[in-house]
Amino acid sequence: MAQICVKVTKQECIRTVFMLTVPEVSSDMNIIYQDDHLFAIDKPTGFFVHPPELSPYPVPKEKICLYHLRKMMKQDVFPVHRLDAPTSGVLLFTKSREATRALSRLFMDRQMHKSYQAVVRGYVEESGSIDIPLEVADAELPVEALTLYRRKATLELPYATSKRYPTSRYSLVDVHPVTGRWHQIRRHFDRVAHPLLGDIEHGDSHHNRLFRDTLQIPGLCLRATCIEFVHPWSGEEIKIHAPRDEKWEKIYSLFALK
Repeated sequence: MAQICVKVTKQECIRTVFMLTVPEVSSDMNIIYQDDHLFAIDKPTGFFVHPPELSPYPVPKEKICLYHLRKMMKQDVFPVHRLDAPTSGVLLFTKSREATRALSRLFMDRQMHKSYQAVVRGYVEESGSIDIPLEVADAELPVEALTLYRRKATLELPYATSKRYPTSRYSLVDVHPVTGRWHQIRRHFDRVAHPLLGDIEHGDSHHNRLFRDTLQIPGLCLRATCIEFVHPWSGEEIKIHAPRDEKWEKIYSLFALK
């Protein structure tokens, strides 16, 4: 696979910043797939799937996907999986408890194939796997966790985030989590010294600040781009893509990708 490697000047960075504006978060739930049993939305950044159980502060219902979807669909709907609040992209819901059980079995049997894109610090290998057990709340020992990735492009910016290097390097990667642990992609790339940009829990605050303040790309650079599975009722192969939003159009422009 051809690799895109980009090295830009400060003037080019500034031009990219002002060509694209940072979008305001919208409460609209954009449905990108729907049938009689299930549907998928393109979840906006900043929204919780359902009210968080362990949040130290109250989350307004306007930031809860379920609140908007039940109001919009005029019926009960049920989430099949989760995306962290700062992660955007494909998110599946069902229209019945029976459908929820059917799709949950696909997740348990690893028949749901999820794809993400992320921006990480540094240059990663062209492709690889991260096979590092991760801690989970209900287990005494770390459990199996496997993430596959392929580098899509690299970028070198003329900004120093430390005294050690005069420039900053980044990779845009396609990511495929085989298992589904809490914050798996974010923790896995942090464990191999390539934390995600915009990750305030596991990331690098200096690089986060560069993206947020200088490049005007705020928030976590992680997007659920696609989910694939065999429909439990029709037997059809379903492949649901989330279109790039304005933030990810800006990221693609930065990496000189179309």
